Amino acid sequence: MRLGQTAVVLGGSAAGLCSAGALAPHFDRVLVLERDELPAAAEHRRGVPQSKHPHFLLNSGRRAIGALFPGFEEHLIAAGGLHLMPSMDAAYLDGEGWSARKRSSMTMIYGSRILIERVLRDEVRGLANVVIREGATVTGLRTCAGRVTGVEIGEEHVDADFVVDATGRGSPVGGWLAAAGWPEPEVRTLDAKVTYTSRWYDLPPQRPASWWWQHLVVMPTPDKGEHPDEHEFLVNFFPIEGGRVIACMGSWGLDMPRTADAFGEAARRVRTPLFAAAMDRCTPTSEVHLTRSTGNKWRRYDRLRTPPEGLAFVGDSICAFNPFYAQGISSAAGSALLLREHLARAGRLDAGFAKEFLLAQRKLLAVPWRLAMARDQGYECAVGTEKPPEWRRRLLAAASGPAFRLIVGAAREDDVVDEHFAKVFNLDESLGEMLRNPRVLAGLVRYRVRAALGRHRVPFGFDPRAEPPATDYSAATAATR
Repeated sequence: MRLGQTAVVLGGSAAGLCSAGALAPHFDRVLVLERDELPAAAEHRRGVPQSKHPHFLLNSGRRAIGALFPGFEEHLIAAGGLHLMPSMDAAYLDGEGWSARKRSSMTMIYGSRILIERVLRDEVRGLANVVIREGATVTGLRTCAGRVTGVEIGEEHVDADFVVDATGRGSPVGGWLAAAGWPEPEVRTLDAKVTYTSRWYDLPPQRPASWWWQHLVVMPTPDKGEHPDEHEFLVNFFPIEGGRVIACMGSWGLDMPRTADAFGEAARRVRTPLFAAAMDRCTPTSEVHLTRSTGNKWRRYDRLRTPPEGLAFVGDSICAFNPFYAQGISSAAGSALLLREHLARAGRLDAGFAKEFLLAQRKLLAVPWRLAMARDQGYECAVGTEKPPEWRRRLLAAASGPAFRLIVGAAREDDVVDEHFAKVFNLDESLGEMLRNPRVLAGLVRYRVRAALGRHRVPFGFDPRAEPPATDYSAATAATR
């Protein structure tokens, strides 16, 4: 059912493109306003500085985008995206050493942010009633009687029956609404001082025989003794399209290398020599890119007594996450799909619609938000409204690491725990739901008892200084179902 003549989307990044797909069935015309000139190919642009770093497309995001744009996944793979099983295709260094390989139900599509957005632009441009207008800087909103009625582009005024704010972390829309008389929303924040730095490489023409893996992950050390700062880094050697990789190092509260020389030196001090050795076999194709804008930020428009009619928020404009947790695109796509579902059953785009959508979106966003808080609240360097009292922060810092390692260890040996842990990682299930599952709890207890007795089904803790083992241990978990 058509709900109006014109809908306007502010921003042509992933959140805005997904929003356009959500709006298209319900309006005669959808206008996407993007400040940048958009490249035809998969290229970086000023408005998406995060594109220079690794991006995971979680399974919940894959499904949401696939529902908005049927065939998206196949088109992404055809464009060069890599369909991999991380438990088999990734060398994973966690705890004291390398984890064992084993098959699982979870697969992921690897690709650069610029490829994901290029394929999304192609999908949107295939919608007959959607127009992407480039080089358009929105300077304000038009409002009347509690409703957003259009947007301003300099001196130009564009009427709209509905507007979606997808302008990202720095969204100016809250200020425009305040100027029009709405109260500013409560803003919840937590910045754990995450900084990460990346460099792009071409893979060698022939991979070494020992590289059974395509993705390399190095988690921060659990060691509390003396060690180099680089042992605290979260490291990725991340495969993307076109025979390329993104080498990335990140940390909570530590200084990160900014130059090519410093990047290479830091790589040689991480917990495994494999990371630097892999970089040495590749050809660098970029400078070093560093990002600090990584704080969690939730603008609580859902708590406004009278939210503006005719306006919705998708992506970082309402809830931005620490990018370490790979939740941004998937959460944005989920919000866009939720918006389409609410539009499909809406009779009118009135105050009731605005409140109902914001409440449903709050429930959706609470899942990734709690996951981000569970980790970031434990860091002493964190600042923001959600920083807990010191006693609680110390408790979280002491408990989160062992709890995470318990779940990861149990998932290695128990396929049911593995399945639910994958659902949590992919935003298909909350951590609370997982931990209330009797079968999961039984699996965790069984693993803890077996670990105390030294009776592991799947070995772990392989020497981080050596090559990660290639053996497939899938059969060892078959008896746990």
